[in-house]
Amino acid sequence: MIFKSAVSLDGKTEKSFFLEQIHVYRRLVEVFCEKNQMELCVESLPMPVFLQELKDIGVIRSEEELPVLKTFLGKEYDTFAEAVVFAIAHKEELGGLLDKLYNSKRKEAQEAAEKAHDLTLVDFFCGAGGLSLGFMQEGFHVKLANDIEDVCIQTYKYNHPELSTDKLVQNDIREIVDHLEDYIKEEIDIVAGGPPCQGFSEANRQRVIDDPRNELYKYFVKAVEKIVPKVVVMENVKGMLKVADQVVEDYERLQIQKDGRRYSYKAKYRLLNSQDFSVAQSRERLIYIAVRNDVMEEKKVRPEDIFAQIAKACEGNPTFVLMDALRDIKPLEAPRIKNMNEVDSIATGKKIDVNAYVKNDNAYLALINEGREMPYVFNHKARYLSDVNYEIYKRLSQGDDATDEKIKDIMPYAHRNHCFKDKYYKLIADKPCRTITAHLKMDCHSHIHPYQVRALTPREAARVQSFPDDYLFWGAYLKTYMQIGNAVPTRMARGIARVIKEYLE
Repeated sequence: MIFKSAVSLDGKTEKSFFLEQIHVYRRLVEVFCEKNQMELCVESLPMPVFLQELKDIGVIRSEEELPVLKTFLGKEYDTFAEAVVFAIAHKEELGGLLDKLYNSKRKEAQEAAEKAHDLTLVDFFCGAGGLSLGFMQEGFHVKLANDIEDVCIQTYKYNHPELSTDKLVQNDIREIVDHLEDYIKEEIDIVAGGPPCQGFSEANRQRVIDDPRNELYKYFVKAVEKIVPKVVVMENVKGMLKVADQVVEDYERLQIQKDGRRYSYKAKYRLLNSQDFSVAQSRERLIYIAVRNDVMEEKKVRPEDIFAQIAKACEGNPTFVLMDALRDIKPLEAPRIKNMNEVDSIATGKKIDVNAYVKNDNAYLALINEGREMPYVFNHKARYLSDVNYEIYKRLSQGDDATDEKIKDIMPYAHRNHCFKDKYYKLIADKPCRTITAHLKMDCHSHIHPYQVRALTPREAARVQSFPDDYLFWGAYLKTYMQIGNAVPTRMARGIARVIKEYLE
């Protein structure tokens, strides 16, 4: 469920997300009113009707808990209650806008998902859910998703209402790998994930799986051994190429006894680029695919066949560039006062806002939004710029970096240009975007907007990563960049899922 009742909240993190959920509920109602030129005014409703709505949302379980909710929310209770009353009075007009914030609606979605006979997926290191979303768009049903970051779990939870809370686990994989039977009761078609692997640079000294820095990778392989999926999809950075053959060996060494049968795997790897999947970004990722021995025999498929089919499927894909992702979204100004990233404003953007470009014809947006109209846009907020950085951004031309003569007199890192050449880089509009990375949470100087004097917003970065516009990233402003930068591009995940699905069905 998305809400825990106010009475059962435990700890600072739970309380913080509870408040954010309350704010999002209120804000969604506000933008609906803005878009439809309606007043958000309080109407008279019977108390039992109001209380039932609060129960459906999940903020209380009984009338006796209402005082606790009022005390917890304080001054914000009245504005929340006002939004709830409006939602009751305008349910039909609101449609499904608020459904993801209702425990009752999420329960319906989860019950329907459990009845479906879809192919199944387990997603370790799931992050904000980009890989899961791509597979789900091809009809896969997630049976378990796991990540250690609380903000990633919150983002995943909101955007994937069909997954029950007990199957979305915030924990270290090392803590759950020996108890996977508590979460998974059926055969799994795909185990996927991108385990961090820091020790590849010294792989010649010892095997990658034996390096203590690669313990998470080791536990990912152990999870595969426990679950025995039909197919494994693992993604990682291009730098792992030097140990890629060792990784293949790790999977092919698995010999698993289960239900009286012996299982093993054959594995291959390829370097894939997201732009080949119609993502507006050049992002190379090392993809491993391992196929179980009985599946290879029954389906007449090897890992190299899957990779060959993926390459063939990409041949007719349209290519998109950065400007395709940046069109049809409100121009913004960068905040010039510190500590304003979390503050909404007309000039610098809002976490949830009305989309003024909903009717525009944009082939890239039609692709990532699956042809759906998007009345609202999320996470489109510009980032703070100091006076020096504002001037640097302003002077640079597309394709310029930190070594450009135009900024030599004000460049604060000139003495380190040999290692910080890309510290400042203005993106080129008519080429696929350079790789979106988690470093954007630290600064966005490497991703300067090609036309406006600011960095890419989280929403623009999410579009580059091929997330749909209604995918809301939760948590503090800077953490949204981290979630987006770490994600597998949704269109890339979907392209891989589509080919594997053809072989498994």
